[in-house]
Formats: sequence, C-alpha cells, structure tokens
Amino acid sequence: MRKLLSIVIMLAIAILTGCSTSEVQKEGKPTIKIGYLPITHAAPLFVQEKLQQKNAHYKLELVKFSSWPDLMDALNTGRIDGASVLIQLAMKAKELGIDLKAVALGHREGNIVVTTPTITKVEQLKGQTFAIPNKYSTHNLLLHTMLKQHGLQDSDVNVVELMPAEMPAALSEGRIAGYIVAEPFGTVALALKKGSVLMKSDEIWKNSIDCGLVLRGDFIKNNKKITQHFVGDYAEAGEVAEKKDAFLQQQIHIYSPVKPEIIEQSLQWISYDHLTISRQEYEKLGIGLQEMKLAKEPPSYDEFVDATLLTKKE
Repeated sequence: MRKLLSIVIMLAIAILTGCSTSEVQKEGKPTIKIGYLPITHAAPLFVQEKLQQKNAHYKLELVKFSSWPDLMDALNTGRIDGASVLIQLAMKAKELGIDLKAVALGHREGNIVVTTPTITKVEQLKGQTFAIPNKYSTHNLLLHTMLKQHGLQDSDVNVVELMPAEMPAALSEGRIAGYIVAEPFGTVALALKKGSVLMKSDEIWKNSIDCGLVLRGDFIKNNKKITQHFVGDYAEAGEVAEKKDAFLQQQIHIYSPVKPEIIEQSLQWISYDHLTISRQEYEKLGIGLQEMKLAKEPPSYDEFVDATLLTKKE
C-alpha cells in the first residue's frame, strides 16, 4: 500500500510541476527525446547520438517519424522534448500558442531543385506539376522565389505536396516535372538518372533557413543545465558532421538507409558548420511567409529563437 501511495504521489508531483519526458530516467540519466525524419538535414543529431553514448549528463533518444504532421503532433503535445524540423512548421505552432524555441539550425543550404532532364530553364515549369514536402517549408518559399526571379507566378505551376520518399518515383513516372525537398531524396533521382539539377538553393536564396533544432519551452525551463549540455554537444556534432567523412556517411546510413554513394553525393550540397540562427535571415524568412500569406504575424526573433544555448555549455 505504501509503495502504491508513493507512486501516486510521484505521479501527482510530475503532473503539477509539468515535468517533460526528459524526467524519465534511463541508466540514472535524464532522457531527452528528439524527433526526426530520416533525412540528411538531421545529420548533426545522428552524429550526436553516437558521440554522446558516454555522456555523463543525459541519454539522447532519437524518435523516428515518417511525416512532418506526425512529428509536429508529438512535439506540440509534449510526447517528445524537441525535434529537427522544418522551422516554418514550428513557427506556425508558436504563432498558434505552442511554447517552442528554435535553438539552432539543422544545416545550411543543402536543397536542390530537381527536374526531368528535358527541363533546362525555370520558364519551362509553366503549366507543369511541381512537388514540395509541405506548404510551410523553405522548399515552398524557394520555389516561390525562383519562379518570381524568372517572371513566373505561383499560379503558373501546379504545386502539390508529396512525401519526400515518393518524389523520385513520381518524377520517374512522369507524375511531376520536378521537386525540391530535403536530401538525400533529390540525389536519389540523379542516381537513377531520372532527374537533373535545375538550380541549387544558394543560387535562389543564399543562407535560407530550412530545418532547425526546436525544443519545447517547458523542457528548457525544467532542465536548464541539461539543455545547455545538449545544445552544446549538438554544436560540436555539427562541427564533426562538417568533415563529411566516412564516419558521417555511416551515421547517416544508419538512420537514412539509402546507398552510400547517394549519401556521399548528397553531402556536396550541404553544410553543418555555423548553425546559429541569424536574426537577419530569420526576419527575411518571416517576411517571405507573410508575402505568401502563410503567416499573419510570425513570431519575432526574440520570441522564438534562443541563439545563446548553442555556445553556452557549463
């Protein structure tokens, strides 16, 4: 009876204090649950999971999702403590009242516009079907910007949302004329010789913000020192990932099981150093979302971004 009473009291305290999932102990350490999709853009997490296995401060548990809506549902409801996610989805959740903080970029650049080999100019996309992963994504903004730069409007192209893994097949089967999405799915079409690179993201919008490391506000509040260690380790993992060596390729292959040669080629588009979220680029992103009517009033930089944690490690 006493044991049962103790359990009830502990559960009541956890509910009243708003404990996050990190309070669950594994091997005597708090566990941090971070969601991800199996894409190259989440590589710093894959590296960190390997490097932190002997970390004395926390246990990192990566939770795989197959779609952004599923991941965001878990993040918004507190079933995970954070995620590597399309930063626009997190901004939208913040706009709707979910307490989230973006603490780092997932990567820099790393997006390519892939089209059928017969399309060699942006203007040829007029009247064609083009795929993006989500309307709340940098990929959608990149498409919008690219079309605008070449005298086209969004309405000139039939834009559809597809699962990233479905895009190479859709291109190969002629269901779409092109797509832009997180790696390695762009490179997959190149390896199959079914697609070619029309443009790279840095040719459209240099330093565009795409995926970011986002944490729940209650997790940060309840686990300040652990958060500092975790984000500091994440920054170090980004530096290791930037070497783009066999270790990185092996880690990506564990979480994104595509052929090693595809991973190696996809890494040429992407960078993992300097993962601080720039105020200037963030505000530019917010303006783009408003221009496309994807956000009425995006959260301000100070409301949504905490860039201090990336370098603060006690």
